[in-house]
Amino acid sequence: MCVRSTAASGLSVPARLFPIYYPIGNLATGFFVIFSLISGVVGAATSLTGLQDVTSGSASSLLSAAASSVIAWGLTLLAMGLACKEITIGWRSSSLRTLETLTIILSGTQLLCSGAIHAGVTATGPHYSTGRV
Repeated sequence: MCVRSTAASGLSVPARLFPIYYPIGNLATGFFVIFSLISGVVGAATSLTGLQDVTSGSASSLLSAAASSVIAWGLTLLAMGLACKEITIGWRSSSLRTLETLTIILSGTQLLCSGAIHAGVTATGPHYSTGRV
């Protein structure tokens, strides 16, 4: 007895091939939205902890702010890569184009912020520039 999976599940072909499928956009949209949300949450948490670390005034707290900013920037670069992939695949709605544009701009801005934090780490002295406390 052979049962077709499309009749049993009631899903179209892209939903079976790609586990994250959005009816808007193209096949890269699901992964792009998920990674954009993850990088947004990590970036917000990094900003809050970075502000607390910088205002505490000790040079050792700058190292944790620098490390968390690099992690948030890496996740944003992953989302930016998916945005570029989505642009090359083709058609997408205006709301997705806006999210792609903001993600690409945000990756450059986070690079500048991470560079500023790392400049602060190296300006505190040679002991803290090695990453060892």
